[in-house]
Amino acid sequence: MQVIETPFPGLLIVEPTVFRDHRGFFLESYNRDRFTEAGVAAEFIQDNHALSVQPGVLRGFHLQLPPAAQAKLVWVVRGRVLDVAVDVRRGSPTFGKAFSLELSADRCTRLFIPKGFAHAYLTLESNTEFYYKVDAPYVPAAEAGFRWDDPDLGVDWTSFLDGPPILSGKDVSLPAFRDFDSPFRYDEAADVASAHSANQGGAS
Repeated sequence: MQVIETPFPGLLIVEPTVFRDHRGFFLESYNRDRFTEAGVAAEFIQDNHALSVQPGVLRGFHLQLPPAAQAKLVWVVRGRVLDVAVDVRRGSPTFGKAFSLELSADRCTRLFIPKGFAHAYLTLESNTEFYYKVDAPYVPAAEAGFRWDDPDLGVDWTSFLDGPPILSGKDVSLPAFRDFDSPFRYDEAADVASAHSANQGGAS
């Protein structure tokens, strides 16, 4: 397993070791000890699995507020998505910026999204199945989010869309990012410790 640091503190790309042969492939989908050694510091308690029948389904931007904030480990088990995370930690060097990465079932790449990020994804193929682990339960009263197309975020969705995205009624009515009063604060000391752990245990 290889863990790759992104320019966003705490946001990590995870490349699992995949054993392939003429029959198909095998990989460890999750191993708590290996992930912890590699800097993915979260005690996951729940797995979620979402199917999007059509390409162009866009879900987000979503997050939960403290004390119900969630860290996520996300990947695709069928199809492809454009996955986007926005740093909402005040004081972070990447506050208000978006990180995007294409995830696919073929590549098996995961993205670890720590607390203090909002998340969205756009399906790029029919019948895409999206899987993710979370370290806190769903709490409706703690739900928050902002518009997928907020100009302040500068996410280039249009390169991946043939027309308007398919949105839920809830996502259509989300507010602008500038109206989101983030309660998250960036802890540089914790990030340095996490980065050190990732450097020590990044490959196995």
